[in-house]
Amino acid sequence: MVSSEGLIAPLPPPQAAARQYGVTKPISTAGPTEADIQRTLELEKFLVDAGLYESKEDADKREEVLQRIGQIVKDWVKQLTRLRGYTDQMVEDANALIFTFGSYRLGVHGPGADIDTLCVGPSYVNREEDFFFILHNILAEMEEVTELQPVPDAHVPVMKFKFDGISIDLLYASISLLVVPEDLDISDVSLLYDVDEPTVRSLNGCRVADQILKLVPNIEHFCTTLRCLKFWAKRRGVYSNVTGFLGGVNWALLVARVCQLYPNAVPSMLVSRFFRVYTQWRWPNPVMLCAIEEDELGFSVWDPRKNPRDRTHHMPIITPAYPCMNSSYNVSQSTLRVMVEQFRYGNKICEEVELNKARWCALFEPYLFFESYKNYLEVDIVAADVDDLRAWKGWVESRLRQLTLMIERDTLGMLQCHPYPHEYVDMNKQCAHSAFFMGLQRKQGEKTQGQQFDIRGTVDEFRHSINMYLFWKPGMEIYVSHVRRRQLPPYLFPDGCKRPRPSRIMAQQQADKLPYDDGEVSVTGSGERHLKRKKDLDGVDVNQVMPLEKRQSLSPQPRDSVSPIIISDKASSASPEQSDKGFSMEVVESNKRTLSGETEPEYASNSSTITNVTSKGSCDDAGFGSVAVSSEGNTRSVEGSSVGSNNPGYLQGDVCEADSESLSDNGCGNGNLRQDGSQEALEPNAAFGMLLNSNEGVNSEQKAVISRLSLTSTA
Repeated sequence: MVSSEGLIAPLPPPQAAARQYGVTKPISTAGPTEADIQRTLELEKFLVDAGLYESKEDADKREEVLQRIGQIVKDWVKQLTRLRGYTDQMVEDANALIFTFGSYRLGVHGPGADIDTLCVGPSYVNREEDFFFILHNILAEMEEVTELQPVPDAHVPVMKFKFDGISIDLLYASISLLVVPEDLDISDVSLLYDVDEPTVRSLNGCRVADQILKLVPNIEHFCTTLRCLKFWAKRRGVYSNVTGFLGGVNWALLVARVCQLYPNAVPSMLVSRFFRVYTQWRWPNPVMLCAIEEDELGFSVWDPRKNPRDRTHHMPIITPAYPCMNSSYNVSQSTLRVMVEQFRYGNKICEEVELNKARWCALFEPYLFFESYKNYLEVDIVAADVDDLRAWKGWVESRLRQLTLMIERDTLGMLQCHPYPHEYVDMNKQCAHSAFFMGLQRKQGEKTQGQQFDIRGTVDEFRHSINMYLFWKPGMEIYVSHVRRRQLPPYLFPDGCKRPRPSRIMAQQQADKLPYDDGEVSVTGSGERHLKRKKDLDGVDVNQVMPLEKRQSLSPQPRDSVSPIIISDKASSASPEQSDKGFSMEVVESNKRTLSGETEPEYASNSSTITNVTSKGSCDDAGFGSVAVSSEGNTRSVEGSSVGSNNPGYLQGDVCEADSESLSDNGCGNGNLRQDGSQEALEPNAAFGMLLNSNEGVNSEQKAVISRLSLTSTA
């Protein structure tokens, strides 16, 4: 156990585990060496020094807040029971319970983290009116409650607020009981009887957390490893379910599976094996902690053999509680690519740590997002005040993933997006402001010429969906614009200045080392981003067409803006750095009008992006290929666009040789286990085949291969 007061050295667990955890036999049952134990102590000290553990005072305050909320929901249910004319005895017995899930339930929350909570109420108390209206009003009148934000239309309906400074995400589930007993077993499948799917999803948060803790060999080692990897994911920009990466439950399931594969490993070993396993994992093979079970209740479970939609999932991570679902359905081709790259980065650092060539701090170096791409999409969200921005931003952020999917769809996957899950604020703006960014690059490995990416229609479609917000207020606006790396706004850099640009020779040397290049994109969305150049750029032709606004913007002008700008580039270039030398810019004045025929304010012309990109150069750095794609008039479904796009080619990372352990593809797809020449049949529900080979020497670790899982149905 680790606390802020001190460290306790982990004791080596028993060498042989009598119980098998998971759907396959473990890769290795080896315990830690003295070096592993020492590295674990160093890792735990790093986590404590990084401030990932809360104090006892903060922990006690959380408990008090949960007790207060528990009493509030009990009083709320009793009040509704009385108002609806039930007997005095029913009023006395009326009850509601608060359960926790997520990081708090798993014991890996840190200071300032929110508490995921579930309120379970009786059958006659509903979510739509009683929870989101009556309870909402009760909370709104309490002094302790601030930043109250209901999200009734979310995939899992939730009410967000702060109670005495503690962030709370509160769900509600109405079960088929008139009285909720105090000793309610949340894991009981019978609770799912006669409830709707939003209620099932709400209940499953708690049910999944309980199952995870039951399915890992060592809860303490699991918690330390998960705390470490969640911190790593946040530092590397891949922690966000809403933007298409992985959230808390996803990381918990991935870590739990590694704990099953190495049941006697300590946290330092588990962190290293985590990157080793998932660097070589053959997505879309699913990660499962247990076999997927069917039940007579009839809820749909994840099964790509039966459900065509499940075949579109790129990174299936299956929940262990019925009904088993893919918890990572938000992952796209682009975000999977980014995560696999980060797994490789983590694997490389862990190899160096095990060879004493690096320290743990190297693993948690922040990802330099704004130095990784040449082109970005900037999404500015503005509102009249902070309260409006909170609601408006939540709506927009929950749909940013759709923009990534739309761009993938309309460019046939040739233009890759890297949505960055961090929020930025320009404090110099007079209105309430928030901004998100996406990195853009051509699909790596493509060397076609003359490719044109016109995503104006894509952005218009996205903005149209955003403007369907039912609770829109004057001042709520969204601006999508393209910005080159050298034109990034200064508020992105906390030290007040950008990192100095390397010389052209150094930049070219760095570019030669990169596995891919994001190509040349020259698109603009605002007047202050127009950079005058001395020379033209080879093969880039960008046109900005401002779409008609749904409504006239009433928010303050976010930046100086002019009418549509046409940038024409004709000079040739031999390298990306040379191509940045200059281009000619022509400003074309063209008043944009609303549907009523009136000219809109200047700032409204900045509400869309120029996204018509053409490249004809012969150099990879200056070209995007030869396929022209236009999104004008596109009405295709986003969800159906990923069929057949699952590709195991993501996994081409190096195999880790540390400790003589590696993951390699030996073509084993039959689910058999081999060790010292013998074969044993694995469980029929195994998520992947395992091949264990012993090397020469009695102390060598085993090798494992993860083979593809056949997703076709059998007769």
